[in-house]
Amino acid sequence: MKPSSYEKRVKRRIIGRDHSFFVSCSPGLKQVCLNEMQGQISNLSSFPEDNISVIQGGIEFIGKLNSCVLLNLNLRSPSKILMRINSFKADSFKKLEKKINAIDWILYLPKNCHLKFNVTARKSRLYHSDAIAQRCEKIILDQIRSGSGFDGIPGKISTQTIYVRVEDDNFTVSLDSTGELLFKRGLKQKVTQAPLRENLAFAMLFWAGFSKEDILIDPMCGSGTFSLEAAMIKSCIPPGFFRSFAFENWPGFSPKAYSHIKKQAQENFTHCSAKQIFASDIDEMALTAMEQNISHSRLNPVIDVSKTDFFTILPSMISPEKKGVVMLNPPYGKRLGEKSDTRSFYREIGKKLAADFKGWRFGIILPSGEYKSSLGLKLELKPIYHGGLDIFAGIGII
Repeated sequence: MKPSSYEKRVKRRIIGRDHSFFVSCSPGLKQVCLNEMQGQISNLSSFPEDNISVIQGGIEFIGKLNSCVLLNLNLRSPSKILMRINSFKADSFKKLEKKINAIDWILYLPKNCHLKFNVTARKSRLYHSDAIAQRCEKIILDQIRSGSGFDGIPGKISTQTIYVRVEDDNFTVSLDSTGELLFKRGLKQKVTQAPLRENLAFAMLFWAGFSKEDILIDPMCGSGTFSLEAAMIKSCIPPGFFRSFAFENWPGFSPKAYSHIKKQAQENFTHCSAKQIFASDIDEMALTAMEQNISHSRLNPVIDVSKTDFFTILPSMISPEKKGVVMLNPPYGKRLGEKSDTRSFYREIGKKLAADFKGWRFGIILPSGEYKSSLGLKLELKPIYHGGLDIFAGIGII
């Protein structure tokens, strides 16, 4: 069938052109994300290295829509990827409305979508975020519902989030290509209290030099974030393979092309016949959650789950000849009790690692830098942000 004039416009202006994108990163993970993106360059067409810029809050890059799709599928460390729609100056609502209405929204959004707005304004005449969102929403919805655009997926109303940033009357309008934050891999059915986010787990594995050839011991596994992330790396499974994205409802998205991309990725999955990741905990509920999280995926064969106390583990019994990586997210704060209890607990962890894990690389979550001395191990502190807290990842070799 011959493409319509609308489809030709989408192909010419959205699919065929380069766009500016912003990769949002959690504090402390920007360099990890940059390394990941540079590793993806060979897989992306029209994406030269000089098109990447590190800026406040993340990384900006110039590329085609297909690059955005592939990076959403393959990046483990960022929070989300925004597609820049337009930048302009407006010091009154009348000017704002004119600029928003000048954007051809039917090329970006389906008719059957629900809009959300994330607005921040600083040093601007237009500072009321709700008022900005209300005016933008009315204009955009009027456009996409009255125009001859993309109807969307039948029976499915997608949520599309528009980001509006205002500083000194300068507006930047972006569209969220990701949807739910990228750390959500689509694997976990159950989580335990204070679960570690997958992007932080990946960063710690990266800092510790974890590779497909390494053994991993995850002795305080909780719902299994370290183990699941390591298993996906070992199995060559893209982090976004089991989830959906906001861009899947865009007019410029090709389900056929994306299906081909995922099929190619699936052909590269590797099968691990032997257990190489050893997850354990003393909490029955955590182990139940962990087992449920791996039961419906191809990660089951590579992960061993057991009820074992960390302080009884002898790595020589797990991997007699090969040393690997041990990752710990110990209970702290309210989960453990008094500050003195936390310090004492970390002291015992340090003694255990020093006695039985010589030659192993390790990573450990610390609620505060002061616990470094309690561990008594040589390590590098990496400041990270998790669950509203500024905490640290300790990385070292025992």
